[in-house]
Amino acid sequence: MTVTDNGLDATVPLATIDPYSNLRTRVDELRAHRAAAESGPSARASAAQHAKGKRDVRERLDLLFDAGTFREIEQLRRHRATGFGLEDRRPHTDGVVTGWGEVYGRTVFVYAHDFRIFGGSLGEAHAEKIHKVMDLAEAAGAPLVCLSDGAGARIQEGVTALAGYGGIFRRNVRSSGVIPQISVMLGPCAGGAAYSPALTDFVFMVRGISQMYITGPDVVQAVTGERITHDDLGGADVHSGVSGASAFVYQDEAECFADVRHLISLLPSNNREMPPMVAATDPPGRTNEPLLDLVPADPSRSYDMREVIEEIIDDGDLFEVHATWATNIICGLARMDGHVVGIVANQPASMAGVLDINASEKAARFVQTCDAFSVPLVTLVDVPGFLPGSSQERGGIIRHGAKLLYAYCNATVPRIQLILRKAYGGAYIVMDSRSIGADLSYAWPINEIAVMGAEGAANVVFRREIAAAEDPELARAQRIKQYQQELMHPYYAAERGLVDGVIDPADTRATLISALAMLRAKYARLPARKHGNPPV
Repeated sequence: MTVTDNGLDATVPLATIDPYSNLRTRVDELRAHRAAAESGPSARASAAQHAKGKRDVRERLDLLFDAGTFREIEQLRRHRATGFGLEDRRPHTDGVVTGWGEVYGRTVFVYAHDFRIFGGSLGEAHAEKIHKVMDLAEAAGAPLVCLSDGAGARIQEGVTALAGYGGIFRRNVRSSGVIPQISVMLGPCAGGAAYSPALTDFVFMVRGISQMYITGPDVVQAVTGERITHDDLGGADVHSGVSGASAFVYQDEAECFADVRHLISLLPSNNREMPPMVAATDPPGRTNEPLLDLVPADPSRSYDMREVIEEIIDDGDLFEVHATWATNIICGLARMDGHVVGIVANQPASMAGVLDINASEKAARFVQTCDAFSVPLVTLVDVPGFLPGSSQERGGIIRHGAKLLYAYCNATVPRIQLILRKAYGGAYIVMDSRSIGADLSYAWPINEIAVMGAEGAANVVFRREIAAAEDPELARAQRIKQYQQELMHPYYAAERGLVDGVIDPADTRATLISALAMLRAKYARLPARKHGNPPV
């Protein structure tokens, strides 16, 4: 076996193989080939990877899969390109490891770039390996995980490398809404390569080592004159908190992989299965007395909706998606009585819970994903409306708000709305109201459902009367009180059948669990209607 120290090759010279050697000798040769492929190109290349604070590809696979379950395919694949010195550098795997293993006992497929070989760049053979494992994942109906750590298209292979990316994108779209697709960014991802993560369901990033961008810092400076670092241009915090391209961000790889495994445990293997159910240790009938003190009756006062969610779900365990982007709305996966549910909730602690462009886009994407993978939706409403202003209107709030409306209207999974306090205007409709197809709608006895707040409504409806009054402020106060008493009392919607029940907040968990159980039985009888999950 020869192992070079240039980070490019680790093979058994084919010229040394005796065609007439016996089987044991051939097995020894095979083992040498496999050992060379698994050890990587060289110790120096591995050390360089570790020096950047990054694990090598095999170490990452150990973090992803249950011990001893990974099965590699096309391990001995090599590129067949010539020119530019490539004919002398033909390492096994061609810079990507593909195969399948188990995560909590369930089959999961993977392709993982090996930055130690050609910088993890994509060439023809590299792409064909990825295409093969993507096809297998779709055929087997199992989740697909991409461990991304590559320098983009392999320049030496020209247009064939670009065609390889096209094949990946096409398969991303074909599998969208069919099997869960997860991208774990563990290095650079530049140019057209960045579109594959954008087409998948969930993107994970690690601070300090993950970057995604269409155009790198050098080109940005050459074209615009702007000087910017890799992290400031497309680092983990940029995409998790500003662009919204990444759903999760972590300090290190171990923490990241623990949550990748947890996410997989919450999702079905494909769109024909239900999410995995576990035996619940949290009693389904547990009362929620703390909610009576947690949520203030005054609609203008703030509180943290996460505390409400944690009180009603199993063991307070919320797996939040996009926790640092569009923080005025909360989206996440949780369990209720052991069954997975998707939670969408306004967050009064951020921008008073108002809906804006980013919140609409975030929630729409999440609703689509839950619908694709048979995850029931529970929507907690405390919303003052859509964010007003020219920047929102010019930025397309109508278009983006319509995406959320479309996602809910199109969803075929069980849907329950719970109105905690205020629900004003179009935002009330969009947040999964009965009128757009929610199966059940409940409300607390402090709910206010109206076209707008009482003060604004009185100013519009009674504008002339207030202006003509001897004491305009007194007249305004009287009309505000009248509007509240006649049109905003907590039973107005219930009297008209738009709310199925006004419930005691302490009974919230038990009520939702009972309703979800009934709806699971209902929806089990309906024919499946699944669709893809296009990026919004």
